[in-house]
Amino acid sequence: MHRAMSEQILERDFVTELDNLVFLVEEVPRKLRRVFDKSSAKLRLSRSQWRALAYIFRSPGLSQTELARFLELERAGVGNVIDHLEMEGYVERRPVEGNRRVWTLHPLHKAIEILPLLRVDADIIYSRLFFGISEVEKAELRRLLKCMSENIA
Repeated sequence: MHRAMSEQILERDFVTELDNLVFLVEEVPRKLRRVFDKSSAKLRLSRSQWRALAYIFRSPGLSQTELARFLELERAGVGNVIDHLEMEGYVERRPVEGNRRVWTLHPLHKAIEILPLLRVDADIIYSRLFFGISEVEKAELRRLLKCMSENIA
């Protein structure tokens, strides 16, 4: 009886081609995160710390709340990331005049020195990721991903 039910379930094709496509779409970022984790670990940084540094470098004076939104982390999680970066001498928190609860984030010299290394690593990872994919195909991929993102927003 149990075997017959299993065969019926298999006949219904519960894993469709669209399932396989979505699994593949999910697999790429998962692998990309692992590669970035390995790369940033050489510099004793987590991927979240690497990303935080990039946002702070790009927008000095960012608040912790704004950074949390960009990183899609809770405020406490971003606080831990910033605590580590501050302790390592990569960033500093500066109080906002007139508001003792808000602090802005600023890169320090050590962060500015390390960012070119992070940039080189990211470029190497991206060249591996997009190997064999033309500029036209990248533009189409960008269009498709943007459309998919908008469809489920």
